[in-house]
Parts: sequence; structure tokens; C-alpha cells
Amino acid sequence: MKQKSVRGQVGLLIVGLLVALGLSGVVALTMRRGASSNEAGGGSDIATARRGEFQISLPVSGELAAMNQIEIRNRLDTQAIITEIVAEGKWVNTGDVLLKLNDDELRNKVKDGIDEVNVAEAAAIAAASELDITIKERESELAKADLAIRLAELAWKSWEEGEDISKRKELALAVETARKNAERLRDRFKASAALLEKKYISLDEYKQDEIAMIEANAELDKAVLDVELYEKYQYEQDKAKKSSDLEQAKAERDRTQQSLDAKVRSAQSALDSKKYQLESKRERLRLQEQQLTYCTQVAPSPGLVVYTSSLDGGFRWGGDDGPPQVGTQIYPNQTVIVLPDTSKMVAAVKVSESLSGQIKVGQFATVTSDAIPDRVLEGEVQSVGVLAESGGWRDPNRRDYTVKILLYGIEDLGLKPAMRCKANIYVGRVEEALHIPVQAVFQSGSTAYVYVPQGTGYAQRKVTLGRSSELFTEVVEGLNEGDAILLREPEASEIVSRIELPKGRRGEGGPRGRRGGAPGGAEEKPEGAVEQPAETSSEEPTAAGTTTTPAPAEPSTPTVVAPSGDDISGIERKAETQCNHR
Repeated sequence: MKQKSVRGQVGLLIVGLLVALGLSGVVALTMRRGASSNEAGGGSDIATARRGEFQISLPVSGELAAMNQIEIRNRLDTQAIITEIVAEGKWVNTGDVLLKLNDDELRNKVKDGIDEVNVAEAAAIAAASELDITIKERESELAKADLAIRLAELAWKSWEEGEDISKRKELALAVETARKNAERLRDRFKASAALLEKKYISLDEYKQDEIAMIEANAELDKAVLDVELYEKYQYEQDKAKKSSDLEQAKAERDRTQQSLDAKVRSAQSALDSKKYQLESKRERLRLQEQQLTYCTQVAPSPGLVVYTSSLDGGFRWGGDDGPPQVGTQIYPNQTVIVLPDTSKMVAAVKVSESLSGQIKVGQFATVTSDAIPDRVLEGEVQSVGVLAESGGWRDPNRRDYTVKILLYGIEDLGLKPAMRCKANIYVGRVEEALHIPVQAVFQSGSTAYVYVPQGTGYAQRKVTLGRSSELFTEVVEGLNEGDAILLREPEASEIVSRIELPKGRRGEGGPRGRRGGAPGGAEEKPEGAVEQPAETSSEEPTAAGTTTTPAPAEPSTPTVVAPSGDDISGIERKAETQCNHR
């Protein structure tokens, strides 16, 4: 960028020298013509103050650039070696091969990646089968546990609603039967005692009835004891067992579910891991396949092939590697080729910071390329740079803004980016103003004056200036329409009247655009000499420019396309139309 900036400054300086040389030649020619005239007011060195309009433009220079361009970079993640590259300067169409890089290593990586994906797919399938088996096992074991709970619940209800009631009835029946039998045998024993006294039965029969009574009483006691034992022990034991069986069945189901859930989660985690590994390997393979496609880059749209090394001017820190070619090693994201769209181009020109405020988007402009100097292109300001660029180490105080001018009617002209160009940006128009040529104005300090014919010589007349271009300047006070003025600096013997000039600077000043020479030993510039721009104070004679304020260090003087006579040219009429439209 510094190199481009230096080239731009040199270009601007050359243009300024040529303009200054041309103006000096014109002034010298008019001076020679004036010297040959014997009467003031005669000859081609006399002009007339006229009322009318003229255009104001800023002359700038820069280079052409494509409005849109595509950068072809090394999109690989690693360094690569060029195996094929399109020739620079060739016009390519969409789909044409621009660049090929060595892809042997990537092809091997893709093959290995395919094998890894296949292995990962097999592992994922096995993990999915294991998960399915575990889930089915879980369902089967939980079904068994649910059945055990159901059986325990049924056993509890069977005991509570059947076995317990049946057992109680059985014991109650046994007690009642034993009581009835005991009462019967007691009654029988009493009867046997009476029969024994009457000698109706034998003693042995009496003893048998006694034994039967004793057994019946014992059976009754046993039946009552059985009821007592059942109430105190068997019932509680059966109740606790049935309840425990039900609780154990439920607890066993919970344990089974927790254990199987853990197995399912483990199998699911294993499957997720296998799937992640599979997706990771697939993504890696996809990236490798994508990288493989980057080894061959084609033109996404038509354009002119330009090597980045050409845009850099062959200058790089660390040395010049030259243009890319087969065998050249390039780094990741390194730009190799640029495809500018030459169907839409802009002129990227530099405008001094002091003049950038006059430029607005949409202003009309004319552009000439150094490659086609006889073709004037029309355009309009597309954008004005947001930040100023430094003049670099050669002129650190200089600040320029980049202005882009969109060009029209450039088809089939063969324009290319980086071509040098000059432009005139039309920033305004002075309407119905009294104006004179700028070479007729002289200045000493803050005082501007002209020479008007008077008798056989010329008299100085102070004027107040307004807006101006490089060709014309507006006269606010000091002249009337039709007044004749001298276009050159007269000889000392031709001056018949002088005005009061600032103290210490009395005498003639230089014409606007040049430094004036003061009488009394002031140094005069030879014909054709070029004065370099310099900072001046308001006390010194200064060049009469576009305004009455001191010029900046390196001004860009407003100018217009030179008209024929006093008529504005066709381009000026175009600028006038554009200004009226906006």
C-alpha cells in the first residue's frame, strides 16, 4: 500500500508539472504577443469580463479497479504445492479450471477415513443390538416381577378372605363339637354311675364311660387351646408371611428395575458413544472430501485472471517469490488469483483532505485512462472514503481520501485494473456571475488585482474574488461586465498606475496559480519554470487559487475541461445537466 501511495503521489506531481508547464507556456506566449503590441488593449492578450456561468471541478488521479472481484485462495488447512495454474491475463468463463493443488496425501486420508467410518458403523450397529437385547431383557424381568407381585397380592387376599376365615370356622367347629361331646359323655358317665349302683352295668362299662368322658374333656380343652394358639400365634404368623411375601415381591421388582435400567443406560451410553464416534469420523471424512475438492478450483464467474503477486507489485517482506507457478508452495488462506469483473469498473482516485468535503455521492465526473487517453469516460461518484490515508514517510502530513467513481460505457474498451487514470469531479456550478480568466488575476498577500488598459499602458485595479475554477474566477467587486483586462503580467514600463499594496509587499504580485515577483529586486521565474506548492502565510504574495484563503501544503486545484472560446464543452453541458438534476 505504501508503494502504491508513492506511485500515486508521483503521478499527481507529474500531472501538476505538465499543467504548470502548459500554463507557463500560455502566459509566456501572451507576454511575447503583448510585448509586440504598441497600443494597450490590442492583441490576443486582452480578455473581457463577462457575465455567465462556468463549472467547477476537481482534477484528481488514481487507478482503475474492478467494482467486484473474486479472490481465489488456498482453502486447504495445510500448505500445498501447485500442480496446475491458469496463465495470467487469460479471460476465463464460469467453470474453467484456475488452480490445481497436489492431492495425493488427501486421497490417502480419504481412503483411511472411509475404512474408519465402516468400522465405526459396525460398532454402532453392535451397540444398537446390545441395547435392544437389554431393553427386551428388562421388559421380560419386569414382567416376571410384576407377576410375582400379583401372585403375592392374590395369596394375601386368599388368606385374608378365605384361609383365615375357614381356619377360624374350623377351630370354632372343633371347639363346639368337643364341648357337645364332652357334655354328652359327662351325662352318660353320670347315667352309668346310677346304672352301676343298680347293677345294670358292669364296673368295666362304667370305667369305659369315665374314660370316654375324660377324653372328651381333654378334646374340648385341646380345641379351645387350638383357638387360642391360632389367635395368638398362627394368625399373626400367617399374616406377617403373606404381607412379607407381597412386600418382598414389590421390593424385588424395584431392585430388578433399577438393575435393568442401569444396564439399559449403560447400553444406551455405549450406543451414543459409538454413534458420536461414527458421526465424528463421518464429519472428518466429509471435511477431508471437501478439502479434496478444494484441490481443484474453478472460476465461479467470468473474469480476467490476475495473479496476486502482480497486484502487490512483486514486493513482499522477506523477498520476492515471483508469480505462482507449478511447484510453488502456498500457505493456508493465501490468495493466489484475483478475478476482477471488468464489466463494472471504478476509478479509485485520491482527493486531498482539504477538498474532500466538496465531494458528494452522485456527482458527475469524467475519467481518462492513460491506456486510452483520447477516450473520455463518464461516471459518477459512488463512494467517498470514511478515513483518510497517510501520505507515508515521504509526506507524513498529507492526508488523502479515496473516492470511487463508477464508470459508464466501458464495454469492449479492454480496461484492466491498476491502469492509471485522471478524472475531473464536477463539484458545482457558478451561475450568472461576472467572471474572468484566472491568468488575469494577480495577488499580493491578501490583495487581488488585475491590469486594465489605460491610455497607452495598463493600470492596476483591486478586485474582490469569489468562487473559481482553474480557468475562471468570479469577480464580486472591482470590475463591470465588458471591462477589458490583461491576461499577462505587463512590463514595468507598461504600468501607468498602481494600487496601494500591503506594507512591505508593494508592487506587482504573481498571477493566480504562481507566486508573484515583487518589484525592486524580487526574483522572477523564467518562462516554463514550475513552482512547487508551498505553505504561505497571509502576509506573503500567494498564488490566487480557488478561494482567497492560503492554500494547503499540497492542494488539488479545482479545474474544468477547457472550453472552446467562451462556450462550455459537451462534457461541461453533461455536468451542468447532472448538477441541475441533483
